[in-house]
Amino acid sequence: MGRVRRTVDKINQRLTVKLAATILAGSTLLSSLLGFFRDRLLNAAYMPSPEAGLAGYPVGLDAYTAAFMVPDFMFAVLVSGALSVTFIPVFNERWMKGNKQSAWQISSSMINFMALVTLAASILIIIFADPLMKYLIAPGLSESGHALAVSMMRVIAVNPFIFAIASVIASIQQAVGRFMFCALAPMIYNIGIIIGTVWFTNGINLFGWQIFDGGIMGVALGVVLGSFLQLIVSAVGLVGLGFDYNFKLYCRNRGFRKVLSLLPARSVDQGMDYVVSLVEVNLASRLADGTIRAYQQALTLHLMPINLIGVAISNAAFPQLTERLGEGRLDLFQKDLRSLLRIIFWMALPTSVVIFFTRGYIVHFIRNTGDQLMAGILGCLVVAILFRTIYHMAARAFYARQDTKTPLYISVFSISLNIALAIILTMNLNMGAYGLAWAQSTVAVFEVVILLLVMSKQMPRMFNRAFVTAIGKMIAASAVAGVVCYIGVSVMPFRDTDSSFFSAFPKFTIISIFSFGVYLLMSKLLRLPEVDPILKKGKKLLFGRLDGVWR
Repeated sequence: MGRVRRTVDKINQRLTVKLAATILAGSTLLSSLLGFFRDRLLNAAYMPSPEAGLAGYPVGLDAYTAAFMVPDFMFAVLVSGALSVTFIPVFNERWMKGNKQSAWQISSSMINFMALVTLAASILIIIFADPLMKYLIAPGLSESGHALAVSMMRVIAVNPFIFAIASVIASIQQAVGRFMFCALAPMIYNIGIIIGTVWFTNGINLFGWQIFDGGIMGVALGVVLGSFLQLIVSAVGLVGLGFDYNFKLYCRNRGFRKVLSLLPARSVDQGMDYVVSLVEVNLASRLADGTIRAYQQALTLHLMPINLIGVAISNAAFPQLTERLGEGRLDLFQKDLRSLLRIIFWMALPTSVVIFFTRGYIVHFIRNTGDQLMAGILGCLVVAILFRTIYHMAARAFYARQDTKTPLYISVFSISLNIALAIILTMNLNMGAYGLAWAQSTVAVFEVVILLLVMSKQMPRMFNRAFVTAIGKMIAASAVAGVVCYIGVSVMPFRDTDSSFFSAFPKFTIISIFSFGVYLLMSKLLRLPEVDPILKKGKKLLFGRLDGVWR
C-alpha cells in the first residue's frame, strides 16, 4: 500500500503553469481523439450511406444526442465550470495561509452538498423524462425516436450525480497544482463509451443469462460506465494530499458560505449557455432527420481546439492568477493575464484558419466519406472557435477576482441575442442548421468584445500599445498561412474517393504542417516572442540529436 501511495505521489506532483497546460492540452487531445474514434464507431453503425441522404437517417443517433441535453444541462447549472471558478479561489485563500483544516472542511462540504443536490436532480430527470423530451427538448422527433430518447435519458440521468463528486475532487487537485489524474479522467470517460459502443450494443450476458439485448441503448450504458471509471480515476489523485473527508456540511465555515454565495451567478451563467443548446436542439428537431446529430457533431468538432487551447491554458493558469491576487500583486496579475491572452490568440487564430479550409477532412475523421452538412456547419463555427477560446481566459480574469456577476450580465445579453438570432436565421430566413451556427459565431464575437472592453475599463493599463501591435502582427501572419492552406487544399482537395482514414489523413497532415510552418516563419519575421519557445524546442530536438551523432 505504501508503494502504491509513493507511486501516486510521484505521478501527481505539483506542476508549473507551462507544464500543467501542456499536460492538460495533451490529455484533451488524446481524449478528443478517443472521442473521434467513439463518434466514428457510432456513425459507422447508425448513420446511413451518403447516397441515402438525411431522408434515410435512422432515429437512433438523434435520440441519443437529445437524451444528453437535460442531464448535461443540470450538470452545467449545478456543477461544471461554476464549481471550479468559485471553489478554487476560496480554497486557495485558506491553503496559501496554511489553514488546511478550513480548506478540507470546505472540500468535504462541497462534495456532500453537490452530491445531495445532483442526486435530487437525477431523480427528477428520471421521473419527468417523458414530458421534458416531448415538450421541451425535441418535440419534432418521431414516436419511436421519442420513446428511445426517453429511455436513454433515464439511464444517463445518473451522470450529474457522479460528475458532481468527480468535479469537486478534480477541483481540489487543481487548486493545489496537481493535474495528472484530472487530465486522465476525461479519457477514461470516452473509453467507457467506446466499450458500450463495441460490446454492450451486442448485448450483455452474465453467467449465461441474457440481461441486455443490445442496440444503441448499450451506448447509454457505456456512458454510465465511463462516468464511474472517471470518478474512480479522479479519486486516486487525492492520495497523498492529506484530504480529511467528513460526511458533514460545515455550514459555519465562512469559506463554504462564500462559495455558496458565488455559485448562483456562475451557475445561472452556465445554465444560460445550455439554454441555447436546448433551443438549438428544439429547432433542429423540426428540420430534416439527422440535423440534430449533424449539428451536435459539428459543435463537438469546434469544441476540440477551444478545449485544447482556451480551456487547457486557462485551467492551468487559474490557480496562479488567484495566488497573485492573494499575494496582493495586481501588477503581476495583469502581466500574467496579458501574456496568457497573447499566447491564446497566437495559437487560436491560425488554428481557426486551418480548420476552415480543411473542414472536409476534419469531418471525414468522425464520419467516413465525410458529410457536406456537417462540414458546412463547422465552417460557419470557425469564428466561434477563435472567440470562445479567448473567452475562457478573459472570463477567468473576473472569476480570479471573485467577480462572477460581470460575466453573468454579459452572458445574459449574449445568450438572449443568440436565441433570438437562432430563431430568426433558422425559421424566418430558412437558413436551417447554418443559421444556428452563424448565431453562435456572431454572439461569440459580441461576448468577447464586451468582456474585454469591461476589463480594459476596470484595469486601464491592461491592453497597452505592445499588446495591440502584437495582435495585428498575428492577424497578418495568419492571413499568409491561410493563403498557403487554401492553395494546399486546392492542390490536394478532399474527394469522395477518400473513403478511408488513411487515404485522407496524409493529405490533411501535409496541408496542416505547411500552413502552420508558414505561420511560425511569419511570426519569427514579425518578431513575435510567442514563437521563440517553439523554435528553441524544435532546434534542440533536431540539432541536439545531430550534435550527438557528430560527437
